Amino acid sequence: MIIVMKKGSTAEDLKRVEVRVTELGYRPHPIVGVERTIVGAVGHEDKTPLHDLEAMDCVEAVIPILRPYKLVSREFKPEASVLDVAGVAVGGRELVVMAGPCSVESRDQILKSADAVAAAGAQFLRGGAFKPRTSPYAFQGLRREGLELLAEARKRTGLRVVTEVVSVEDVPLLVEYADVLQIGARNCQNYALLAAVGETRKPVLFKRGMATTIKEYLQAAEYILDRGNYTVLLCERGIRTFETATRNTLDLNAVPVLKRETHLPVIVDPSHGTGYADLVPAMARAAVAAGADGLMIEMHPNPSEALSDGPQSLGPADFEGLMRSVRPVAEAVGRALTGPKQK
Repeated sequence: MIIVMKKGSTAEDLKRVEVRVTELGYRPHPIVGVERTIVGAVGHEDKTPLHDLEAMDCVEAVIPILRPYKLVSREFKPEASVLDVAGVAVGGRELVVMAGPCSVESRDQILKSADAVAAAGAQFLRGGAFKPRTSPYAFQGLRREGLELLAEARKRTGLRVVTEVVSVEDVPLLVEYADVLQIGARNCQNYALLAAVGETRKPVLFKRGMATTIKEYLQAAEYILDRGNYTVLLCERGIRTFETATRNTLDLNAVPVLKRETHLPVIVDPSHGTGYADLVPAMARAAVAAGADGLMIEMHPNPSEALSDGPQSLGPADFEGLMRSVRPVAEAVGRALTGPKQK
């Protein structure tokens, strides 16, 4: 339900409504706007109806949300959200780029990666310290050491750090080091983990599962917002289909569909979406043309030596070329992309 407050309602009025919503067994989620304040009330559908709240002198209307996902929906918030992600606005005119290696492998590797990412104009450094791998014998990440190296790279370059959290137990450690917590495709429907990152209030990059429908994906995102964390970036990273020419099928249909269904910003990962470095620039441009708010690109100083995802990783020169090629597409659709740092 959405409770629409009357114009001129006070903070005390809002508090009264929140208290009443809580008493009825729901969780209140207020959004204070310039002209109007609303309260989203979510909870189990078998609870007491909220329509009686219209009797309160400060309430204008109580409106049901028809979508199975509530807080992420355009019904709850019709305008697109521009989120403050560690000091970077995401969802506005300026596109954001998150780039770096799949895994943090060594100090030299991550510092070279950070230097190249920053020089090309990206705002975020991505790198995995904890790696959920299909094989138990594959490289699993440097864990705390990897996080310390990411923090060093952040201090050196000013880039914000995006890194993956794979278990509830690791959340406190990741919160200490990361600017953005990434939930990977394999954990898209790990509801305990989603609830845990929702409790942190730390920005979350939430990747779509490889076999998750958009409806299921948005319902999973609801777990994060329901715990009070509204700084969530959705990320399309490709889904599994019958096609074998690429690692996954990058579902660019998802970008306008998500834009229609939710107010949250949408990031596209063409690296996992294709699995081949030579396909990444074209799909990055296509993602921007489709309306994405940002890109996530795998970049490694020497892709042939990468311990994970080398075939889909760009080298520094190719990443710089991708950034150059995306800028005119961004301008053509009314967006902008930060230029390279001056040497």
